[in-house]
Amino acid sequence: MPYSAVRADDPIPGVPVPSGVGPFSGQNRNPVPMRGKATPATVAAGRTKTTYTLHRYECAPDSHSYGSDAADALGIPHHHVFKTLITEVDGVITVGVLPVSTTLDLKALAAAVGGKKAVMADTTRAEKITGYVRDGISPLGQRKRLRTVIDSSVTTLMSVYVSAGQQGLQMELRPQDLISLTEAVTAPISTP
Repeated sequence: MPYSAVRADDPIPGVPVPSGVGPFSGQNRNPVPMRGKATPATVAAGRTKTTYTLHRYECAPDSHSYGSDAADALGIPHHHVFKTLITEVDGVITVGVLPVSTTLDLKALAAAVGGKKAVMADTTRAEKITGYVRDGISPLGQRKRLRTVIDSSVTTLMSVYVSAGQQGLQMELRPQDLISLTEAVTAPISTP
């Protein structure tokens, strides 16, 4: 079964332990086991026996900021919930993962992968490439492994929340596990 609980005595090697947020703080009031069909994201994490917690929340169908809605519904700071954006850097599909409270710096993303120019990918193309629908794109379990850059702020967190592959479902995991599962590089790719 791809679900496992995060234990408070599992520190992340090399990552400072901030207080007040994450599975270790007691703030997570909505953890749920996966019921029904697993998502590609939960399958990907489960294959590697990665520890994660799923958090289900209600999202408004007319929302334009699912990440912010998720943070509000779960009662966690916005900089702990990361959004997944699909871009093209010099024609190569590249995934940017950054806090929902920030904006993607396209120049910084391009520089992080040695490119010159980055543009946002068309929504239809992003859905086709990842296998996910808009506002439910996860950095995990995409149809094929894509070049991924995660904002370096992730390394200051005890846990990070990303889409679990469907609207209304967030996956909480350790930053190092997210970096490892996506084979990402970290770089400062966001602006306030």
